[in-house]
Amino acid sequence: MKYLTVDFGSTYTKLTAIDGDKREVVATASAFTTIETHVLDGFNNAMAKLEEKIGGPFHYDKMLCCSSAAGGLKMVALGLVPELTSKAARMAASSAGAKVVKTYAYEISKAEQDEIYNINPDLVLLCGGTDGGNKEVIIANAKRLVAIDRNFSIIAAGNKSASYDLEEIFKASNKNYVIAENVMPNFNELNIDPAKQCIKDLFISRIIDAKGLSEAQAMTDFKIIPTPLAVLNGCELYSKGTRKTPGVGELVAIDIGGATTDIYSMSYGNPTVEPVMIKGLKEPYSKRTVEGDLGMRYSLSALEESIDLYAVAEELQIDENQIKEWVSLCAAHPDTLAQEGSIEHHIEEALAKAGISLAVERHAGEIDSVFTPMGQVYTLTGKDLSDVPYVVGIGGVLINSPRPAYILSGAEFDPTRMRHTKPKHPSYLLDKRYIFASMGLLSTQDKELALEIMKKEIVPINK
Repeated sequence: MKYLTVDFGSTYTKLTAIDGDKREVVATASAFTTIETHVLDGFNNAMAKLEEKIGGPFHYDKMLCCSSAAGGLKMVALGLVPELTSKAARMAASSAGAKVVKTYAYEISKAEQDEIYNINPDLVLLCGGTDGGNKEVIIANAKRLVAIDRNFSIIAAGNKSASYDLEEIFKASNKNYVIAENVMPNFNELNIDPAKQCIKDLFISRIIDAKGLSEAQAMTDFKIIPTPLAVLNGCELYSKGTRKTPGVGELVAIDIGGATTDIYSMSYGNPTVEPVMIKGLKEPYSKRTVEGDLGMRYSLSALEESIDLYAVAEELQIDENQIKEWVSLCAAHPDTLAQEGSIEHHIEEALAKAGISLAVERHAGEIDSVFTPMGQVYTLTGKDLSDVPYVVGIGGVLINSPRPAYILSGAEFDPTRMRHTKPKHPSYLLDKRYIFASMGLLSTQDKELALEIMKKEIVPINK
């Protein structure tokens, strides 16, 4: 059995040819994603490179595809309680190809209505109220949402007691909508899978229509899935293994791309300090966060604004303006590549390291000290990743760098920012041929083969 996996990424379209009988990756190739013209132009360019490497046509039995072209779906979330709404929305979106750009709590105001209009999201997740609890807020927000003159879809996943009212409001509008099970049916109890499935289904239909992937879909018998879901499946398999074969255990994987930086933690996140109180919602073993302002091409200008540019310039011993000039060039021409060993290449590496540092900081949990009548205790919000043994690097800037360990060092615990529970003493691994998404796709057909290949292809690197 031979497989061809295709990842239509925001910057590059990546192809992987797999021989199931020989149980190996035959070759990989990539070409610039051609969203502006036709995505199959980029696919054909990558296929030509692949066949050149192989020395002739690659005859495959199954073609499996994923896509994050143009960075996925923009999503905003509305709910009742700020912290719970934000957390539930981000977790529901985590593997479904959406990125949460804004969350709102309580009844939204006229100014917030206008802000949603300006964001122009692809999707709004409307939640709020436990089952049988408050339903006035979600109903009021539904009325305000349908009054916004934008073509977004609505997934309503709140208090089930409001479902009849919501149905009437949405039917009277021209909005595409789905009513799903409540993301929080009881206080502090999450039920995100139904909403997650709705987001995934919407992603598939929207991205195929909007990004011109319908022809690609016609080439395969299998549905195109979101790239983040494929990578998450690969990470889970690599971490947990199968019934027959053990995985490598807990890990943090970093996928730094052109539009976003995605962080995946396969970890229970149990606290490593005592005494500790857990705050907020319990997080799942498999967690993904997406940072839409931390990408190496389409989001490079936003990354520049989010990090300490002075510190980066000081580390490189160059003028800040040199970094700004490189960022401006890449923003205008996303296919720009730095020549290895050049100052631009060093800038690229330093920006990637700073972006990873911030992305992992946002993903990891936070520890604070609290003084009680019984003395000092600690509170943990989120996952404690301090003892996670592996950090895995994914993405072109890491694969193409002679110093991937330097870039990945941004993921490690920073003693000057002690609240953030980043890994303290991890070993580094590198996905040297960018196969996580490919193996996530392959795992839907043959988990043992996918795990076997990952264990060969994902290699340790020295610090």
